[in-house]
Amino acid sequence: CPTTILSSQHYRTMQKRFEKFPVNIALLNRFTTTKEKKQILSDLKEGNIDLLVGTHRILSKDVEFKDLGLLCIDEEQRFGVRQKEKIKNLRKTIDVLTLTATPIPRTLQMSIMGIRGLSQIETPPLNRLPVQTYVSEKSWALIKQVIERELSRNGQVFYLHNRTENIYEIASTLQTLLPHARIGVGHGQMDKTELEDVMTDFVEKKYDILVCTTILESGIDIPNSNTIIVENADRMGLAQLYQIRGRVGRSDRQGYAYITYKKDKLLSEVADKRLKAIKEFTEFGSGFKIAMRDLEIRGAGSLLGEVQHGHLEQVGYDTY
Repeated sequence: CPTTILSSQHYRTMQKRFEKFPVNIALLNRFTTTKEKKQILSDLKEGNIDLLVGTHRILSKDVEFKDLGLLCIDEEQRFGVRQKEKIKNLRKTIDVLTLTATPIPRTLQMSIMGIRGLSQIETPPLNRLPVQTYVSEKSWALIKQVIERELSRNGQVFYLHNRTENIYEIASTLQTLLPHARIGVGHGQMDKTELEDVMTDFVEKKYDILVCTTILESGIDIPNSNTIIVENADRMGLAQLYQIRGRVGRSDRQGYAYITYKKDKLLSEVADKRLKAIKEFTEFGSGFKIAMRDLEIRGAGSLLGEVQHGHLEQVGYDTY
């Protein structure tokens, strides 16, 4: 999986699911200590590990499998073509299952053409409600109202601000607006233990609001957090916005997503199309429709090369 936090989450879930089975599970990411890494690499070579969960670290040359049979790539849209091909080359006879709510245009095109097999999960878990999505100009008055409503039902809030240089200023502004709220900050440039502590504290409800960057984009599961506010959404891709919205509404409570852009900003045509699409497709299983719209907007890229999007007449221009 693409992020350290997500790999740790998968590891914990798998430990629970397989606790009554004779399956040896290991975790390999940047949080793994040097001593643990050495032991894991040795066990992998000897075939003592049945299931390895990890980030891009699995692609390193020192990782050798005794008999690799199945590879699952979670959040496939976060990996480049080279990385995916490198994973497949680990063993020529390997079976590959790629998972994503929003396939990259190139991957979707390959599935439509029949180069890849395609399975769709169209049924949501029981008691899930579609996330109510609002697109508007940024307004601190609206943000305050939205957060207060979520906190009044004992829920938690994600506030997505994708600039690390002034993320603490945003947290400070929110603290002034909501003096009683407990606010945590999480981003990819933090020390690994500090980031892990913040995420753990948020899961354990020690914070009401998590001000963060797009590190939460991939698969993080926090059922008590059901409101998300996204700043400068016009700078984000359609699939990315869909993934971000998927962080809320993961329980039987109504989820809310507020997709905002700068006040009085003139949006480009493509950004306008993206924001309209995210507002339009709110029902369950709409990741496939979102991906189809993304394919229309961005083009399918090159099936023989490494470009994952772009219209056919443009493919090749960026390689010279």
